[in-house]
Amino acid sequence: MAVMHPPVRQPHQRASFQRTLDSAKRTMVLSEIVLMALDSFRASKVRFALTALGMVIGAASLILVVTIGLTGKEYVLKEIQGVGTNMVELEYSGGGVGAIRDGRNDNMTREDENAVMQQVPSVASSSPMLEMHDRITYPGGKLKDVLVLGVSPEYKEVRNLIITSGRFFDDQDEQTHTKAAVVTEPFARERFGSIDAAINQSIAITGIPFIIIGTFKESVDTMGESEIDSETILIPYSVGRYFTGDNTVKQIFFSVRDQNDVEDAAREIVRVVSSRHNKNSVYKTSTLTAVLDVATQITNALTIVLLLVSTVTLAVGGVGIMNIMLANVRSRIREIGIRKALGATAREIKLQFLVEAVFISLSGGIIGSALGIAVPIAIRAFTDYQIPVTWWAVVISLVTCTMVGVIFGTLPANRAAQMDPVESLKYE
Repeated sequence: MAVMHPPVRQPHQRASFQRTLDSAKRTMVLSEIVLMALDSFRASKVRFALTALGMVIGAASLILVVTIGLTGKEYVLKEIQGVGTNMVELEYSGGGVGAIRDGRNDNMTREDENAVMQQVPSVASSSPMLEMHDRITYPGGKLKDVLVLGVSPEYKEVRNLIITSGRFFDDQDEQTHTKAAVVTEPFARERFGSIDAAINQSIAITGIPFIIIGTFKESVDTMGESEIDSETILIPYSVGRYFTGDNTVKQIFFSVRDQNDVEDAAREIVRVVSSRHNKNSVYKTSTLTAVLDVATQITNALTIVLLLVSTVTLAVGGVGIMNIMLANVRSRIREIGIRKALGATAREIKLQFLVEAVFISLSGGIIGSALGIAVPIAIRAFTDYQIPVTWWAVVISLVTCTMVGVIFGTLPANRAAQMDPVESLKYE
């Protein structure tokens, strides 16, 4: 009778079979671990929900803190931009080293302004400014000092002024030397009672009557740090020259087409004006670009600090996860012993408890992120406030929650993996 021999497998066939078997085993183990983690949650819904609550609060607070920080940043930058981030202010600073010996000032003129407008293409508009002071009679016979500025019609656009009543003087008023005046709101209220009552009223500047055609205010309250005082009168530059008697100007304001070209335009403006005057004369420009950059850096730093502070809440939630997982390990000692007795490895036990910790942390992070991002979306939808929606904060929140789950779940997972199966089976 012939003897039946089993087929002999070749070495490469055995290796291929073993790889397939190992792959199937790993897939089965991972799926079992996930299913066992879900079963554990279903068995203790309330305990795990309360544990995840800390992560919900932490994730929501992180997103809200970032939203508040970015909202503050937008507000600060908007306030600065309201003053005029495209504006370049030019003034004569003196003779500098080797000044003119006869003591004459090398002041700027309108010809300097025209030269800049012709030679610097990035400049869109400009306005000269001359400054005077006068005493105006207020109700009750009181005399008060007021600031009088002679400017061109372009000054309104260059300085982002807001006309609250009436109008600003135009090119025709400039060319015909109209005795027109535009006054600040505080001046109109104190002198005439209201801004509307001030329109078409007459005021005397150095004895010459002017008709008030409008009132204005700055787009942002500069707290007296600009050339405009609380009680200021603007008159056409062509009329203001009557009081000074020459063609010199105190300052020239330029508006640049593109905010990114402000610094380059400022250097070109100085170059053009300096080439028309004594080589030792110093002309200085002022822009808000540096202020804008500093404000951006400060607000970014504050946002980062707030973000780091909010992560403390997530860390506290992580401590809660670690505590509940340690308690979970103690309550499942016999289960761990049975699993090890049936062949489960320390790596599989560790992975099971680590998956549970990450699941608690990440589920809380998802719910908290949804709540946190819902607040600015609701505000944008139901109000006129355009609160910034920070989707990148959601990503940071979820990544942080995952890391918290891994970090704070490692200790309980290691403790479960290191348990002796014999001692675990004896545990009562």
